[in-house]
Amino acid sequence: MERPDAQPPSCECSSEVPGADLEHSLGGWSPQRGATRRNTTLSRLSQLEGPFYGEDFYCEIPRSFRHLSFYIFDRDVFRRDSIIGKVAIRKEDLQKYHNRDTWFQLQHVDADSEVQGKVHLELRLSEVITDTGAVCHKLAARILECQGLPIVNGQCDPYATVTLAGPFRSEAKKTKVKKKTNNPQFDEVFYFEVTRPCSYSKKSHFDFEEEDVDKLEIRVDLWNASNLKFGDEFLGELRIPLKVLRQSSCYEAWYFLQPRDNGKNPKPDDLGSLRLNVVYTEDHVFSSNYYSPLRDLLLKSADVEPVSASAAHILGEVCREKQEAAVPLVRLLLHYGRVVPFISAIASAEVKRTQDPNTIFRGNSLASKCIDETMKLAGMHYLQVTLKPTIEEICQSHRPCEIDPVKLKDGENLENNMENLRQYVDRIFTVITKSGVSCPTVMCDIFFSLREAAAKRFQDDPDVRYTAVSSFIFLRFFAPAILSPNLFQLTPHHTDPQTSRTLTLISKTIQTLGSLSKSKSASFKESYMATFYEFFNEQKYADAVKNFLDLISSSGRRDPRSIEQPILLKEGFMIKRAQGRKRFGMKNFKKRWFRLTNHEFTYQKSKDTRAGCVTLYSGTQASSHELPGLPHGDQPLCCIPIENILAVERLEEESFRMKNMFQVIQPERALYIQANNCVEARDWIDVLTKVSQRNQQRLSVYHPSAYLNGHWLCCRASSDTAAGCSPCTGGLPANIQLDIDGDRETERIYSLFSSYMGKLEKMQEACGSKSVYDGPEQEEYSTFLIDDPQETYKTLKQVITSVVALEQEHAQHRRDKFKKTRYGSQEHPIGDKSFQNYIRQQSEVSTHSM
Repeated sequence: MERPDAQPPSCECSSEVPGADLEHSLGGWSPQRGATRRNTTLSRLSQLEGPFYGEDFYCEIPRSFRHLSFYIFDRDVFRRDSIIGKVAIRKEDLQKYHNRDTWFQLQHVDADSEVQGKVHLELRLSEVITDTGAVCHKLAARILECQGLPIVNGQCDPYATVTLAGPFRSEAKKTKVKKKTNNPQFDEVFYFEVTRPCSYSKKSHFDFEEEDVDKLEIRVDLWNASNLKFGDEFLGELRIPLKVLRQSSCYEAWYFLQPRDNGKNPKPDDLGSLRLNVVYTEDHVFSSNYYSPLRDLLLKSADVEPVSASAAHILGEVCREKQEAAVPLVRLLLHYGRVVPFISAIASAEVKRTQDPNTIFRGNSLASKCIDETMKLAGMHYLQVTLKPTIEEICQSHRPCEIDPVKLKDGENLENNMENLRQYVDRIFTVITKSGVSCPTVMCDIFFSLREAAAKRFQDDPDVRYTAVSSFIFLRFFAPAILSPNLFQLTPHHTDPQTSRTLTLISKTIQTLGSLSKSKSASFKESYMATFYEFFNEQKYADAVKNFLDLISSSGRRDPRSIEQPILLKEGFMIKRAQGRKRFGMKNFKKRWFRLTNHEFTYQKSKDTRAGCVTLYSGTQASSHELPGLPHGDQPLCCIPIENILAVERLEEESFRMKNMFQVIQPERALYIQANNCVEARDWIDVLTKVSQRNQQRLSVYHPSAYLNGHWLCCRASSDTAAGCSPCTGGLPANIQLDIDGDRETERIYSLFSSYMGKLEKMQEACGSKSVYDGPEQEEYSTFLIDDPQETYKTLKQVITSVVALEQEHAQHRRDKFKKTRYGSQEHPIGDKSFQNYIRQQSEVSTHSM
């Protein structure tokens, strides 16, 4: 059987799935919509003979899986893996262990027990008249096809043997080998003589004098034809007693392949045990219209006043863990473009309840969990673009970076190690602080709302607008990704101990650099870290962090004047072409000092030139505030409000026969600018695009060349207002597209509400108690946050009504499914014990309801 590569921590999770090889079953499998079930498994690996893993794995698995398996490997000094054992949990047993720590004994792994796939078989019993006129019975066994056979050593060349077996006979026949397929189409028929003419009697079809036919069985064995010297690999078997033909002479069904019944006893030696916490959910997803009432309640949560009375916030209140509510909530709100207003609302409410700016967003609140989940979903590509190249180099170079004198190895030099580590920290710090233009828009919008809420709440603390953002982007985004890169798809496997130690030291330093704490050396428990941090006690590091935080928290603006003090993002000398605002005059090129803030893009003659602010076209009001760093009264020659930037694109060199040019396109004209070099041009284009990408009037097409001598050089159009001829590049991706099924996430939220129905009703009682008595809350109600009892009660009533309606739809679906289901069909092959349990349960329910 093909399994995913072994991981250095020596444990992997898989599911034995019919109809798909194991790699497919662990990938991004997506079941069909409609009457389907979606299965999700979250597994936490813990302990085997001492080692503690403490890792979470979130797996999407097909609804027809049979086992959830965990394989334990041993890695030797040559980095070769040998299997120790496995834990295999049957699908029907998962609910017994749901969400609780359980110790499982390891089982031996051998080829005879590692099976998956299913077989389609047809049996037909017929009477045959011989040449002598005697009548006998013959069995036709037709093997039609197989599905989901395992891949063995990278290949699958299957064939089947069909055997009629009994106490006194065994007759075997073999199909052709089907090359390079794990879904072979055999369609071969084999004939077996069941009774002989002399034993036939009109009184009964079978004469038991010679052999008890009830003890006969058809056995089908699947094999993988191998060129290796140790023979063909066993893929699985199935055994069908001939008594299935008692009711009818023709029988057809699908069967799951089973492990070989070879009579061997398991080895007595103890392989150890593994502690697991498995969270298994199985949801049926209806078509979209079923979810409209509940979905509408959730999507309008950001508009509810107060937000604590909204359906989404109530979900966070009743769930045992905030994370449990945050995962489907964020995915649903992201899918419908409502995650930013909701997070802004709950974050603002949390900030209002915070008394000390030093504790802002420090708890595991619904706001914090939702922001974490949003960063995880929307920021994965951003992490890979930013960190992956440097992380890969660190993993490959293996330069010693241990700075703890106690842990130094023989031959290592402390000063050399410190220098190695300092270079790594510098590189990662630089790529992070230079990555602001790549930060996804949805994250920037959230950071902007955090910054605004914190600055408004704690107006006397100038640093809170930075710490509110850095507590997420550094502490809960970059630092964890550096510490455990494999969990963020930055490395394929766990890092080796030396590299892991290096990444731990880098992560600690980056986290402290990003925190902007006033006493950074004191923030380290270890004296050697405090000593090492002296390398970074320079103002340039704090300035770089603030500039980075300014950029990622200023581009989500809806009201461009909502922050009183503008944020300087970039400045420098460039050459610009005259705008041609006057009817007469030369349109020549002049060197100017350019400044970009989150409010406007300006230029002036020099750093200390005093000139009035000039608007670029009528109807645009110039900014009246002073830019940071300018002396009083020193104003630019020209101001372009950010909201008037419609596109920022490169300008083709042929326009003016000048390199490194770009254009800032506005409603009436474009400003043509030449940067000093290609790198600076790219930087200006990126940052200008970043701050303007939320503008509602952004162009979709533009002219890549200039308008000269009465026409556009690119398309030859004569009108200077002609629409662009090339699609805009868009600069940076505004958002990463996520594969999210909104109906599925609503179903998950419904399941949570349904499982916590008791708490919903208790919360209703709390609203009534608070409304009537308006006094000290009863202790049993004190766990709920209720700002407005009447509004909260109203929402609770709507939620409960929606949940009850969906519960009735689910009950009806289960009844309909039970009536239509056939055991032995392709969807429900014989051998599926979990389905047998389902049939038994539904039979009991039907009998009880009658």
